[in-house]
Amino acid sequence: MSPTSRRTRMPPDTRREQLLDLGVRLLSTRTLEELSIDVLAEEAGISRGLLYHYFGNKQEFHRAVVRRTADDLIAVTRPDESLGAIERLAQGLEAYVTYVEENYLVYATLVHGAASGNELLREIYADSRSALTGRIFESVEELRLTDGPALRLLTNGWAAMVEETVLSWVPQQQIPKEDLLTLLAAALPAILAAVD
Repeated sequence: MSPTSRRTRMPPDTRREQLLDLGVRLLSTRTLEELSIDVLAEEAGISRGLLYHYFGNKQEFHRAVVRRTADDLIAVTRPDESLGAIERLAQGLEAYVTYVEENYLVYATLVHGAASGNELLREIYADSRSALTGRIFESVEELRLTDGPALRLLTNGWAAMVEETVLSWVPQQQIPKEDLLTLLAAALPAILAAVD
């Protein structure tokens, strides 16, 4: 066996992370249903059996890939805590729109899969939505708002509007990104003004 054809043995955690990264990358070009163990094994140059060793079955593999996608979104939209509430909102929105632009199919799979009733995706989607809107609730005092059921209901409604708007905007980009960000950011205080 030549040195170039030898496979490198990786620690299990490193190999699993590598396979998840590959799964997320492949999800950017195909639907979740098209993302099979066979496709991943072929792309990774490993056996199906090794994939089953790491993920158990196709559903667990899909769950892990979608969870990685949601975790990536939460991480890249995490704002700089040294900024004020409005600046954090603007920074988080810009990071969110950029993430959806760069990962459109992956994100659309998560959103549409959750909306279709797929329990696998619904739970992960709910967790990611909660993490993203939770950042707004952390700033209620700074924004001079009173936390409560009405505020949370309207904030979740705003988040749904942002999500649908961005998913509609990405394919055609009907208005400049800066204008989109301005409109989305302005919509939240306008909506929340109804609470007080």
